[in-house]
Amino acid sequence: MTYHPKSDFLQVMTERGFLADCTDYQALDDAALAGGLTGYIGFDATAKSLHVGSLIQIMMLRWLQKTGGRPITLMGGGTTKVGDPSFRADERPLLTPDQIDDNIAGIKKVFSAYINYDGPNGALMINNAEWLDELNYLDFLRDIGRHFSVNRMLSFESVKSRLDREQSLSFLEFNYMILQAYDFLELNRRYGCLLQMGGSDQWGNIVNGIDLTRRVLDAQIYGLTSPLLTTSDGKKMGKSASGAVWLNADMLSPYEFWQFWRNTTDADVGRFLKLYTELPLDECDRLGALAGSEINDAKIVLANEVTAMLHGRDAAAAAEATARDVFEKGGTGDDLPTLMVTQADLPMSIVQALVKSGLSKSGKEAKRLISENGARIDDAPLTDTALMLDAGALASPVKLSAGKKRHALIKLTTA
Repeated sequence: MTYHPKSDFLQVMTERGFLADCTDYQALDDAALAGGLTGYIGFDATAKSLHVGSLIQIMMLRWLQKTGGRPITLMGGGTTKVGDPSFRADERPLLTPDQIDDNIAGIKKVFSAYINYDGPNGALMINNAEWLDELNYLDFLRDIGRHFSVNRMLSFESVKSRLDREQSLSFLEFNYMILQAYDFLELNRRYGCLLQMGGSDQWGNIVNGIDLTRRVLDAQIYGLTSPLLTTSDGKKMGKSASGAVWLNADMLSPYEFWQFWRNTTDADVGRFLKLYTELPLDECDRLGALAGSEINDAKIVLANEVTAMLHGRDAAAAAEATARDVFEKGGTGDDLPTLMVTQADLPMSIVQALVKSGLSKSGKEAKRLISENGARIDDAPLTDTALMLDAGALASPVKLSAGKKRHALIKLTTA
């Protein structure tokens, strides 16, 4: 990008690596300089928690507020009923209204760790069901639908990528981009919202909202996208070997969250420090440039900073202490992910234990892990796929390990 922003907001977006594209750099920069820039990001309620893949967007809202703007977190109570088809190979499963409400209740928990909703300049949390649930279909077609060209909608890459697949694009999904565009119009009309942000896969949906708002309200608004983040080895951000890296503590423990960041690939450390922490840029560059064993110190800083922002400084310190206990002192680490079993569960095969503790996705994977000498029990090599755990074996907690970095405890409970 050749444009050199003057506003604090766009400077942060540019320097820390949040910016992929923008509809009008100069005009958005001017709006940010004027102060009080209101911007939003939408979050559909497809699960009870967001995962790490959404954290880049949450950080963008946080920086918008820290640089004097007003963020809006838009809960997709309405749009989740349709499902965003952007760059998906198949249609999302339809959720009931009760499931969507439960998911929204879970998702809401995380935002207060990053964004301040209190006071006259506090952020807003809004549910788009407020206006989408009340729409009259024929009025909506006449007032809004007439502004959309099907030819243009079909030209967007997010739609084209589905048209050639075996799983066809349903008419229900095709409506999603119209509803998202209408969200932007409503937020501009109701709250003076001038900016929509999102991942670069949302570019077409964002441009539609800008065009619709210009046509209906004669208002100028803006779009800004972040890169679709992958790790240096090409993996999609938000997934780990054991599944999604959830942000809610009841779906992923603070220790496991900390461990995810501690296991960052060397090449990603500097970039992730800029995106996911608020450390000064020169410190991010210094830590990211460390080599050899010293890069592990930078990874611990990354894990501590990201975990502290979400779960609190005490949780980050406890996670680091647990990791040191496990890796450096050979301890059992009482804060490790724990599988509680009862007498009725016993005897339990070691293969079952690896699967139930989350260290393996399937029995087949667990057996392969053991046969390839990748599993350990209480830090000793685990070689017998037929091993059975009984009450005697679990008289004290047993530590299972998959590789060098993933561990879990198995405890026998009398409850």
